[in-house]
Amino acid sequence: MGEGILKCINLISLNLDLSRNTIGLNSAKNLGEVIARFVTLSFLNLNLSENKIDENGINYLGEGISRCVTLTSLNLNLSNNSISENGAKYLGEGIGRCITLISLNLNLVSNMIERNGAKYLGEEISRFVTLTSLNLSLSNNIIGENGAKCLGEGISRCVSLTSLNLNLMRNCIGHNGNRKVT
Repeated sequence: MGEGILKCINLISLNLDLSRNTIGLNSAKNLGEVIARFVTLSFLNLNLSENKIDENGINYLGEGISRCVTLTSLNLNLSNNSISENGAKYLGEGIGRCITLISLNLNLVSNMIERNGAKYLGEEISRFVTLTSLNLSLSNNIIGENGAKCLGEGISRCVSLTSLNLNLMRNCIGHNGNRKVT
C-alpha cells in the first residue's frame, strides 16, 4: 500500500483508515516513513484505532508527521493502542514540530498515558500559537489531578483557540485537577 501511495507525490490531503489491523512496530515505522515523504500535505486524517501500536511505534509515526511542514489540519485516532506515557511524549514532540497547525483532533482514549503523558502533551500543545480548533479525547488514561492541571496549563497558552472540545472521562481527576488555571 505504501509504495502505491508514494507515487502520488502531489497529495495535499490524505485520509487513511487502518483501524483494527494489528498494526505493530514495523508497520508503524513503515507508515511513518511513508507519511514523512508527503512534505506538501495540508490535511492528514489517520485512523489507527484498535491496533498494537506501542511507544516505539508511535515514535516513528510522530517522526513521520513532524516532517509534514505544511500541515494545517491533523485528525489522529490512536484509541485503544498501547502508547503509554513515553509514547505520549514522542507523539507530542512529533506533532509539536507542525507549527502551521490550525486544527488538531487527537483521540488517545484507552492508552494508559497517565500523569506524565498528559504533562508532555500539555507542554507540546502550548507551542501551537496558530491553533484555532482543538478536539482532545483522553478518556480512560488515568491522568489524575496533576496530569489534568498540566494539560490545562498547556491549553491555556493556545491564545488563538476559538473551539475546544475535551473528553477527560474516567481519569481519576478529582476536585484539584479541575480548578481554573490562571
